[in-house]
Amino acid sequence: MKIFVVGTGYVGLGVGTCLAETGNEVICVDVDQEKIALLNEGRSPLFEPGLSEMIQRNVEEQQLRFTTVLAEGVQASRVVFIAV
Repeated sequence: MKIFVVGTGYVGLGVGTCLAETGNEVICVDVDQEKIALLNEGRSPLFEPGLSEMIQRNVEEQQLRFTTVLAEGVQASRVVFIAV
């Protein structure tokens, strides 16, 4: 399923990554361009055990991606999860 997560804090990033880990295609959005660039490199700005490895794996497998463009995720997804 294609899922869009608004917000990449502890809740949004954790939920989005876990949804990607279970086989969903996930796009996460945030206004912080530096954070999004870091995440698209497969690196986590937050410390949560195991999160960095899951982000990296799912970014590489193209199950998880990050953007600063709200419309991009809304148009491409069936479900929107708001975590702000």
